[in-house]
Amino acid sequence: MTRTRTVLALLVLGALTFGTGSPTWVTTTVATALEPEVAVAAAGTSAAPGVGAGALVLLAAGIACALTGRVARYVALTVAAAAGVLVVASTLVVVSDPVPAATAAASATSGVTELTSPVTLTAWPWAALATGVLAVVVAVWGAVAARGWAATSGRHERAGAAGAPAGDGTPTGAGDTPSAGHPAGSADGDSPGTDDDEIDPHDAWDALSRGDDPTGR
Repeated sequence: MTRTRTVLALLVLGALTFGTGSPTWVTTTVATALEPEVAVAAAGTSAAPGVGAGALVLLAAGIACALTGRVARYVALTVAAAAGVLVVASTLVVVSDPVPAATAAASATSGVTELTSPVTLTAWPWAALATGVLAVVVAVWGAVAARGWAATSGRHERAGAAGAPAGDGTPTGAGDTPSAGHPAGSADGDSPGTDDDEIDPHDAWDALSRGDDPTGR
């Protein structure tokens, strides 16, 4: 796996983890003094806070892999693997026993903790579980492949340095060489003697003051 693919995979998995943690994970109902049945729903980030934290870490690890050096890159990949483990562990806690998450959501929304219907899990916890597992796989795979990333980059740099000319290939002063139709000392193709025919500004002003034509025409 190349460095670019590893970075993109971590960024995508971080975004997907956020996406799987935002929808509802747990649903149930409670009864209040005003209503006999109140629907209760808990989002993934509320039921499993570790999912949101893991998503942020995956995004940060992906950026770090793209910008840091070799040692820091290994650290970022290790942190990414730990973030994947956190997502998996937090999800498994909810999947194995969703009642505490549903009870906390019921207390927050209605102030009642006694559930009146069974707790139901949606499909989103399983999607979060998959992203967590994939994050661990990508991080481990990237750490194994990272041993060749720096070596490949070094070979490219050495090849570019050896094949590049000392300059841009243009001889020194080539841009200042006059063309065939523009002899040296001429800016617009006039003859070299044009400068001698130019009128001095001070003389022209004096001639105009006297009422004479400074051009002599």
